[in-house]
Amino acid sequence: MNTSTLDKLRKMKFFGMFHAFKSSMETGKTNDYTADELLAHLVDAEWDDRQNRRIERQILYAKFRYKASIEDVHYHADRSIDRNQIMRLADCTFIDRNENILVTGSTGIGKSYVASAVGYQACMLGYRVLYASTPKLFAKLKMAKADGSYIKELAKLERQQLLILDDFGIQPFDAQSRAALMELIEDRHGKTSLIITSQLPVSKWFEVIGEKTVADAILDRIVHDAHRIELKGGSMRRKRNVEPETSY
Repeated sequence: MNTSTLDKLRKMKFFGMFHAFKSSMETGKTNDYTADELLAHLVDAEWDDRQNRRIERQILYAKFRYKASIEDVHYHADRSIDRNQIMRLADCTFIDRNENILVTGSTGIGKSYVASAVGYQACMLGYRVLYASTPKLFAKLKMAKADGSYIKELAKLERQQLLILDDFGIQPFDAQSRAALMELIEDRHGKTSLIITSQLPVSKWFEVIGEKTVADAILDRIVHDAHRIELKGGSMRRKRNVEPETSY
């Protein structure tokens, strides 16, 4: 009977229950449970398994640049990272409030890692997250414009509760990319959150975006009430002589 039950659990894809029941039989613990306790044990195992698999899918879908964690962020005094600020952001309630995070600093200082760490935390808490290199994303949107999938791509971005735009401003926006950025920001404003990383201070973003009226509109929506993380110091890569970084 137990073998048949295990086979049915596996075929129904109740993998949490399958492994929990199989383990209980192998260790002889099934006799230690009442019927209610065994059922609760199996349901808890199935719940945990599905939650873990969902988180794994969300992390895979997010396409992070780094496998990052809040616990591995380094709070060196010369980096000017406020541990309390990072811990507050790690609860991800800023996403519920549709707020943005702007992370700035020199090359190799750990901007992408910090952004990814918050993104990983958001995935763990059940939020839909997508990481994107800004230059690659807007190159992709240009191609989408050409092949007719542009609206579909924008809708996909809008569905993400947290969008991470890495390397923002690494190259100036041309007219087409600027228009796409305006649409992207407009679609998400007040409904979802952004994390933007950039080598440039926020004061220089106006020049990179270009066209005064559009830049004003975009920055008003991005910067207003955003959380600022301004990293300082030299490159962590050069200090550690490691590429890529496993922690920052």
